Amino acid sequence: MLKELYIENLAVIEKADIGFTDNFNVFSGETGAGKSVLIGAINAVLGGRVHRDIIRTGTERASVSAVFDSIPPSVAVRLKENGYPADGELLIKRDVSADGKGQVRINGMPATASLLKEMTVGLIDIHGQHDTRILIDPANQRELIDGSAGLKDKLADYAVRFREFSALSKRIKQLEAENSEKDERIEKLKADIESVEKLKLKKGDEAAVSERLDRARNIEDITNALSGAAAGISGADDEQGAADMIDAAAKLLTGIKQYVPECEELSARLSSLTVELRDISADISELIPDEDGEGSLQALEEKMSGILWLKRKYQLETDEIIDLCDEWKKELAELSECDNTLAELNEQRHRLAEEVKTAASEISEIRKKAAEKLTGEITEQLRFLDMPDVRLHFEITQGKITVNGMDNVELMISVNKGEDLKPISKVASGGELSRIMLAIKSVSAENDDTPTMIFDEIDTGISGRAARKVGRKLSEISAKRQVLCVTHLAQIAALSDNHLLIQKNTDDKRTYTTVHSLTHEEKVREVARLISGDSSEISLKNAEELIQRRDSDDE
Repeated sequence: MLKELYIENLAVIEKADIGFTDNFNVFSGETGAGKSVLIGAINAVLGGRVHRDIIRTGTERASVSAVFDSIPPSVAVRLKENGYPADGELLIKRDVSADGKGQVRINGMPATASLLKEMTVGLIDIHGQHDTRILIDPANQRELIDGSAGLKDKLADYAVRFREFSALSKRIKQLEAENSEKDERIEKLKADIESVEKLKLKKGDEAAVSERLDRARNIEDITNALSGAAAGISGADDEQGAADMIDAAAKLLTGIKQYVPECEELSARLSSLTVELRDISADISELIPDEDGEGSLQALEEKMSGILWLKRKYQLETDEIIDLCDEWKKELAELSECDNTLAELNEQRHRLAEEVKTAASEISEIRKKAAEKLTGEITEQLRFLDMPDVRLHFEITQGKITVNGMDNVELMISVNKGEDLKPISKVASGGELSRIMLAIKSVSAENDDTPTMIFDEIDTGISGRAARKVGRKLSEISAKRQVLCVTHLAQIAALSDNHLLIQKNTDDKRTYTTVHSLTHEEKVREVARLISGDSSEISLKNAEELIQRRDSDDE
């Protein structure tokens, strides 16, 4: 969950240190106060695109930092796989400078914006007021069903088979086209294979060579340090080492033990220490590099140079080049017996086509059952959100088999009694889309572990009773997920656990925005402003009543 957000010199915000609770957090403020800047700041720490023009005028650098706790397992796994600490809190810092040289840090370690974006998938789910793609894009509608049906693993297995079928079909077509130019292709494949195999590459080699190269480049320092350490313990030439001196001390104590009995135990202790030191010296000596051994600096330099040349030539990572080389070998073998290979490949393609078709049909049946269940769940949510006559239907029709299966999905809706079902993009108003989006988010939240959900003005186009219902639904979601909501509606703001006010102020020279968490009295005044635009006695009374009704059932 997002615990804290620190912003410095971002647009109209000079400095803001914002703390969040684990449940329902609301932002409100006048239009233009800077609410969009806050959403932009959160997008920045999630790896979103950041432009230099967001830097506050007159400053050279903007900075956004965020602290998260309760990191989802999927995010923790990605962090650990990429070498970032993933235990406890997660700290992300994003700097943007006027010269375009931004900086990203994850738990204090450097990163890139693209890596940051990859690492933070599943950390926060942001829904903006114009973000209706999930409602109007059939691909997103299909993904909604797939998430509800738990089809992730099944689709992944299907996609593997489909891509295998597609690659095989492409390969057959390529073989047929290249048959007349077979000899030329064979020569090229042999040259490519030779360029890779002469380096004797194995997977993971680049990192291993880089590590050995770094060691070889510092061989003198390593050797001197190890030799010096061993000599310091065991001695060198005519000089005594630490072990010799301690041994001598032990013998001196032994010589007087008859006069000083305590010296016998002390001498024994020194003798034990001498043995341990000589063992340590021997272990250190074993680490001293053999200058004539395998892995000379020149050989390593040549191998790394070869690796970098291959990467530039093929525009791939080393392990990908090794995989590609394996593919070249397969292709070379196929070209050598092209006619027989084509017959075998066509037979294999036919078998795979049947498997893909069967798998797609199974997925289609699962989707249809899941769509029916999902329709009921979303409809139930919408009825709570003051859309009692709504009817939904996921129209699933069979189309061309693709990597996503064989289904075309269209979400159909009727919002009023007596109206036919029509595509949602052609029927729903802005307020209805907002409530449908909220209903979908409420249902889909049960199928993922994203800890934080942000709703940027999801109250667009709604008011009155519907607004109160939306607020209650957001509050209900916040019992299981952290919710951040930007709103203009008093009915929603009144239900918050943590109300943050965004205020734009001006002095003689500048405009600046502040963000602070409201006390109860301040919250009453802000809710009153949202109700009527002022803080009259009547407005304040209405605001207090609205807040006090927070835990009541206003059905």
